[in-house]
Amino acid sequence: MSGKLKQISENRYRETFGRFYEEFTIGHIYEHRPGRTITETDNTWFTLLTMNTHPAHFDKEYAKGTEFGQPLVCSPFTVALMVGMSVTDVSQKAIANLGWDDIRMTHPLFVGDTLYAESEVLDKRESNSRPSQGIVTVKTRGYNQNGDLVCSFVRKVLVWKEGCESVEDRVNY
Repeated sequence: MSGKLKQISENRYRETFGRFYEEFTIGHIYEHRPGRTITETDNTWFTLLTMNTHPAHFDKEYAKGTEFGQPLVCSPFTVALMVGMSVTDVSQKAIANLGWDDIRMTHPLFVGDTLYAESEVLDKRESNSRPSQGIVTVKTRGYNQNGDLVCSFVRKVLVWKEGCESVEDRVNY
C-alpha cells in the first residue's frame, strides 16, 4: 500500500510509496488524491509546450464560437495529469510503462474544473522474461468535480516483485 513506513534505524522512519506486484489485487480500485484544479496557465503552457496550435485550447475569442463557448483543456494534458495522479498507487515501483490503450475523452474539461482520478486493477501476470517482475494492467478514469467521466484509458506497467527491487529503490525509496 502507498504511504507505508519503513524503519531505517532506531527512531528513524521513511515513508514509502507504491505497490509491489504482489500487492495488486484484480478488482481493487485506488482513488488518487488530491484532485487537481486546472488553471489557465496550466492549459496554455502545456498546449504551447507540446506545439499544439489549435486555438480551441488557448484563444478565448475563437473558443467562444465553438459549441463549448470557452477554451477546452488540451486532452493530452488531461491524460498526463491522470497518469501523474496515479503514480503513487500504480507505478511508483514500476520499471517501465508498457503502453496505453483505449484512451477515451468522454466529456469536456475546462479551466477551473477539478480533475479526480481512480484506477481499477484489471489484470496481472508474472513476466515471462523477467522473473523478478510482473505486468499489471489498470483502467484509469478521470472525473470532474461534478462526477462527470471526462477521460479513461487502460495502462500496462512492469513492476518489481517484493524483495527484487533495484538497489536504488532499496536505498533511496
